[in-house]
Amino acid sequence: MLENIALGMDSKIPSRELEARIRAVMNQYGLLLDPHRTVATLSVGERQRIEIVRALLLEPQLLIMDEPTSVLTPQEVEQLFTVLRKLAAEGCSILYISHKLHEIKALCDTATILRGGKLVDTCDPKQETSRSMAEKMIGTGLKDIVKAEGRTFGPPKLVVSQLSTVKAGHFDVPVDGVSFTVRAGEILGIAGVAGNGQNALLDALSGEIRGDDREAITIDGLGIGMMDTTERRRNGLCAVPEERNGHAAVGEFSLSDNSVLTARDRLGMVVMGLINGGAAKTYTGKVIADFAVKALGPGSMAGSLSGGNLQKYIMGREILQKPSVLVVSQPTWGVDAGAAAAIHQALVDLAAAGSAIVVISQDLDELRALSDTLAVINMGRLSPARPVKDVSVEEIGLLMGGVHGAEAA
Repeated sequence: MLENIALGMDSKIPSRELEARIRAVMNQYGLLLDPHRTVATLSVGERQRIEIVRALLLEPQLLIMDEPTSVLTPQEVEQLFTVLRKLAAEGCSILYISHKLHEIKALCDTATILRGGKLVDTCDPKQETSRSMAEKMIGTGLKDIVKAEGRTFGPPKLVVSQLSTVKAGHFDVPVDGVSFTVRAGEILGIAGVAGNGQNALLDALSGEIRGDDREAITIDGLGIGMMDTTERRRNGLCAVPEERNGHAAVGEFSLSDNSVLTARDRLGMVVMGLINGGAAKTYTGKVIADFAVKALGPGSMAGSLSGGNLQKYIMGREILQKPSVLVVSQPTWGVDAGAAAAIHQALVDLAAAGSAIVVISQDLDELRALSDTLAVINMGRLSPARPVKDVSVEEIGLLMGGVHGAEAA
């Protein structure tokens, strides 16, 4: 991290002095990170912190920030906004890019709205609603998430009991004694600042990290804790990791081939060791159509898609398999407001059909809109899940920051 920041500085600064300045900025803004960590070991959100620290160190006259708050707690967001307002008052111009429209309203003096690479409006965000700006962004009315009235949940479907992982690297954050239950028809949201064990949790649930206790994870009473990813998929579990390029999808493979990678057993795309190309293309075509993926067809290379369209494809590929249990991390990362609404509705509909869903996200608005119950992960430990309507944003922020128990109430 220290070396990456040094590369972006205007002048050469002795390492010891630069490290002291980095630590001072991180302490001021609550951006906790070890300056000596190797960037390759960091999550996407943690890497974003490096960019924020580097920008603040340069004392700029023009500061451009793209989604800077995805790695911050609500309290830290307010801290950052205080600093940005001070910078603006001192003459610094700030270009703030975000899909979090309530932040645009709270911080910005003017808002420019783009759609398809073209300017569609310039407005005073304080005179707009978040909804009105979102509708200008997508060019049509924004659909609300439709949840059935009086929803009830079925029996426990996914049960996790005292799940722990081994620290894989010097900077890895393993999960420690995580327990939760997700019932049929329920969506459990897991909030947290990036780098607090989210990746280890998803890997442990998906089977990329295999445990030594079969009963640590059960689906419909069947212990899957020692199964690999293929066995878990056969028994009803699908998963979407945070990193779409190279993890959720192989860029050098076609979309059809990427469908075969995760749906081959559940949808009969491989028979007697032979790939049924027709079945793979048909299914991929349905994903493209149902999730409005902008691609030339099932034969398009995954790497040729924009980040948002690849995300839509990956989410559609897993949702349309109709798994008993779906675990997703950052489900709408990089997609526009309209696509995000469609993905949210697809998740709600999947839950209504009886699936148990776990959504890991840094977007509190997303979690509060989607989830039935909510828990917070901090340094690999998970808070008790509670009905989302009973948890305030302030309390979630405190839990994300590591304040637990009576202090967070």
